[in-house]
Amino acid sequence: MMSLWQGSIIFVAAFLAGVVNSVAGGGTLLTFPALVWIGIDPKVANVTNTVALWPGSLAGMVGFRRELTGSRRWMTLLAVPSLAGGLVGAVLLLRTSPDTFAAMVPHLILFATILFAAGDRITRKLTVSEPGRAWWAGAAVFQFFVAVYGGYFGAGIGILMLAALGLLGLSDIHQMNGLKNFFAMCINAVAALYFMALGPVEWAEAMVMAAGSIVGGYGGAGLARRLGRTVVRRIVIFVGLAMAVAMMLRR
Repeated sequence: MMSLWQGSIIFVAAFLAGVVNSVAGGGTLLTFPALVWIGIDPKVANVTNTVALWPGSLAGMVGFRRELTGSRRWMTLLAVPSLAGGLVGAVLLLRTSPDTFAAMVPHLILFATILFAAGDRITRKLTVSEPGRAWWAGAAVFQFFVAVYGGYFGAGIGILMLAALGLLGLSDIHQMNGLKNFFAMCINAVAALYFMALGPVEWAEAMVMAAGSIVGGYGGAGLARRLGRTVVRRIVIFVGLAMAVAMMLRR
């Protein structure tokens, strides 16, 4: 049974994830390690984390609904690969043995942290002005594999999706964030539904984290803005690197 201090830790982590996601993204780099730290098996922690943070993805999409106006073409093209890839990733996760996944975790966190740190450079370099059919097809395939990774682990998918949108010539960061949140909602929704049906979810922890992420996403936006995007990004990068190193040393 979850103790009071364990519940407090994951609530705070989820709250901070909501704050971080409102400015920079990367909240999973806070919530997933928190679940592992309180003693939950890494594979179960990953499943629980996806289920717990899905309401935050939905809230983020609703918050950016105005930016989605006029984006139906992109939504139509990339929604299907997002849903399909998210399901494939979720299936692969449940078919991965706990020991294998535990061995992969430090490397997944390190990859996601490096990706997060390099996110701005990636999106700047992958922006084109007039994408042709080949670009559209390439972006759809790329989005499918991003979604597979998202359904399997998820940290850093925001950066990868922004890169895919850059391939399509988008440059309005608000529109890109709106689309990113929509596709993240698709990926997390299909993965969460699959996990709820067949996965080992720690429901008590998931409910506490869902509450924390919602409160953080709405109530913490002002704090995040006062801290500034750069400070928040540095905090996330530090936590991600620290957790990756700690987990490597523990093994």
